Amino acid sequence: MTQHHFINQKIFPAARSLKEFEKLLKSKFDVIILLNSHVSQLKSLMRMANHAGKKVLLHADLVQGLKTDEYAAQFLCQEIKPAGIISTRKNVVLTAKKNSIIAVQRLFLLDSIALETSYKLLETTKPDYIEVLPGVMPHIIKEVYERTKIPIIAGGLIRGKIEVLNALEAGAIGVTTSRRELWDL
Repeated sequence: MTQHHFINQKIFPAARSLKEFEKLLKSKFDVIILLNSHVSQLKSLMRMANHAGKKVLLHADLVQGLKTDEYAAQFLCQEIKPAGIISTRKNVVLTAKKNSIIAVQRLFLLDSIALETSYKLLETTKPDYIEVLPGVMPHIIKEVYERTKIPIIAGGLIRGKIEVLNALEAGAIGVTTSRRELWDL
């Protein structure tokens, strides 16, 4: 899937708990992110989301009770069927793409070495989206997009409206946040 699926949504609220997830099912958002979950809850959570008309981007690395590998990714794609999968892991992103699930490559850009390593990773995975963390580095958001031409979602350490605006002005298509006060921007 491509950028047009998110064109009207700039904030991607991230649920850290079941209570937050249930709240987001009643929200205005079309796309929501599920951070922490347990493998035993996933089918019912996806059923609830589908019933509410929500698309869920599932953070595969944070599913408790599931090892983050290619087999787990196949299980998520074939049995759980989220709209998208977010992961730092190459094989998980590649498996999502193979299964026509939105693939989001999450990158922790801590220093220049991490940035260069990430560029090499992106050449292999070619994800649908890149989640850049921390999302408070507008010049890096711009650089990553210019170098890859892959839509960027900014996340991590975004604490206020100014950080959201800076990320969007730098070229991010949206911002992920678990901060409820930013969900209504």
